[in-house]
Amino acid sequence: MKRFFPVVAILGLWFALPAFGVSKEIVQLQTQVESLQNQMTQMRQSFDERMGVMKNLIEQTTDNMNKVTGAVNNLQQSLSQQNADMSAKVDQVSTQVQALHDSLDEMRARFNKLSTQLDQMASQQQNLPSQAPGVQPGAPAAVQAPPADVLYNNGLRDYNAGKYEIAGQEFNDYLKFYPTTDLAGNAQFYLGEISYRQGNFQGAIQAYDTVLQQYPGGNKAAAALLKKGYALIELGQRDAGVRELNNLIARYPRSVEAAQARERLRQVSSRKTSPSHRADQ
Repeated sequence: MKRFFPVVAILGLWFALPAFGVSKEIVQLQTQVESLQNQMTQMRQSFDERMGVMKNLIEQTTDNMNKVTGAVNNLQQSLSQQNADMSAKVDQVSTQVQALHDSLDEMRARFNKLSTQLDQMASQQQNLPSQAPGVQPGAPAAVQAPPADVLYNNGLRDYNAGKYEIAGQEFNDYLKFYPTTDLAGNAQFYLGEISYRQGNFQGAIQAYDTVLQQYPGGNKAAAALLKKGYALIELGQRDAGVRELNNLIARYPRSVEAAQARERLRQVSSRKTSPSHRADQ
């Protein structure tokens, strides 16, 4: 029995060793699993933190893009307003220059008329007979046209007051009685302006053509070219209108009318390439 007991004890110990090894491996696996779980938790936390940072960056970027878009829209509106203001200023300057031209032409006409009247008075004083032969006392005098400057100034005054029918008649009378004076081209031009303001663009074009054909050296030639181009565009004849405006720029490159023509060409080109214009086509 004494010999048998150690053998049994040894055998028991031998059988107990594998169980101890297996338990150690399980503990190691459990430790590794816990370590992996901890790593996964840390990775998830790190991922959540990075996602939060990315979300904040995206929100900030979106806000910045919205601000940039708003700034660009405001800039575009400002530029459009500035272009409109510039166009209005160019038109205003053109009107002022035109008024100065008219005043200068009026002064020249008055000076020429005074010179002519002085010459006539001097001639009449030298050759005045006691009584004109063939004229019976009490015979009615022939109806005479109003003086050239009075007739022209009346037409210009009524035109500026919007009395287009009366102004048109006065300018026609001026051309009838004084077709070769310095202001005849101006009177013809204002006939075109009256038709233009009344929406009769075809009639305006005919009047402007008369200015260009009969008074090519007058101071209204550039203005007639400009307004003819405008009238053609208003009639839908865009290409013809653009040609007239380009012709004006080539012939009078430094004139106020050339500046207006360039602005109108820019506007026409902008409308042609705008999305709304393409959609209409």
